[in-house]
Amino acid sequence: MSVAGLRRAARESVSGLPREFWWLWTSTLVNRLGAFVATFMVLYLTLDGGYSASYAGLVVALHGLGGVVSSLGGGVMADRLGRRPTLLIAQSSTAVSVAVLGFMHHPVSIAAVAFVVGMASNASRPAVQAMMADIVRPEDRVRAFSLNYWAINLGFAISSVAAGFIAEYSYLAGFLGEAVMTLICAVVVFVKLPESRPERAKATAAGPAEPEIGMGTVLRDRRFMSVVGLSFLIALIFMQGYIGLPLAMGADGFSSSDFGMAIAVNGVLIVALQIPVTRFIEHRDPRRLLIISSLLAGYGFWLTTFAGSIGMYALTVCVWTLAEIVNAPTQTGLVVRLSPLHARGRYQGMHTMSWSVAALVAPLLAGLVIDRFGAQWLWGVCAVLGTVAGLGYWLLMRALPAETERKDVVAEDEPPWEDRVPCEPVRDVVTPPAAVQ
Repeated sequence: MSVAGLRRAARESVSGLPREFWWLWTSTLVNRLGAFVATFMVLYLTLDGGYSASYAGLVVALHGLGGVVSSLGGGVMADRLGRRPTLLIAQSSTAVSVAVLGFMHHPVSIAAVAFVVGMASNASRPAVQAMMADIVRPEDRVRAFSLNYWAINLGFAISSVAAGFIAEYSYLAGFLGEAVMTLICAVVVFVKLPESRPERAKATAAGPAEPEIGMGTVLRDRRFMSVVGLSFLIALIFMQGYIGLPLAMGADGFSSSDFGMAIAVNGVLIVALQIPVTRFIEHRDPRRLLIISSLLAGYGFWLTTFAGSIGMYALTVCVWTLAEIVNAPTQTGLVVRLSPLHARGRYQGMHTMSWSVAALVAPLLAGLVIDRFGAQWLWGVCAVLGTVAGLGYWLLMRALPAETERKDVVAEDEPPWEDRVPCEPVRDVVTPPAAVQ
């Protein structure tokens, strides 16, 4: 492709999205640029603090458990309080708790504050996804989610390198740096982002009020909960890139720097390919994309069975990274399409929780399988999980062609988010859960 063609492709990839989306995108990028705690928690506790590996594992698990709890809480807050207040509360709380964590030295205090940091940092995710769905046109949502995912990985790639140098100087500086960056995110939200939550229609002469939707409604939505279960399986697979892969490479005699070189391929490919791949898949059948990405993820990790060099390990990373690039925006777009308009926060919270729970289960799965049977069996389990997930998406969506294949532009009856008023009923492209049970 020529330089002019590349410029045109880049311009088309970012055009047509509202200004508010780009401020939200900027907030995401800044947040990931400041990421430190999640990346260097284990090294901070073992190398700087002198704690055991088991204690470090406990703290990391508590951090993840906090994320599980706040996934649902953050979703409920996004629907009840609004997206903007939830983001402000979550980001401000994250900044304070991360700064406090840097000054903690007692084991119990570190564990308790790490749990709070996990809760605070994860509470903003449902609100971000719900706000993005609110402010972006349906036909542009997959592209918007892809750009947001690209920002997450770009920020993480840069912050990982920078944080490594900061950690050599002072771990406390890393904690305080993340706190400052998170506060900047809160300022961006406060100054630039208006509330986007659509109001429920009140009872009028034209019709009754729209019903309140609670967490019970989400749990009874069998179709959506099936998607959550499939998302959990996919998350278990992708988590092995950061849990099972380093364990397997270490058992094969490779060093931590060797693993760093192999896994770096993941970030590089996402940054390089996320936008062009999204342009290719943006208007394609989401059923096929989810099935193909599930199989590609499972069998991409299965190929690790045959890896014996850094180059081969890097090649397997390329395969499952391509699956990740396709799956992430498609899966998020599917969640939005299955979410009733006035319960997007709750639905996004439940979806986020599937990944948080996978983050707790994946280390146990990897450790158990590798210790008892060997790494080859772990990669076989990944292939099985990918096959089950692909079959699950096929069974789930083949009976719903009218709703999964319809074009997003059908939702033109959904008014622009800035024009919504409390007394005006707003409809989304999906059928409410009560109608699909």
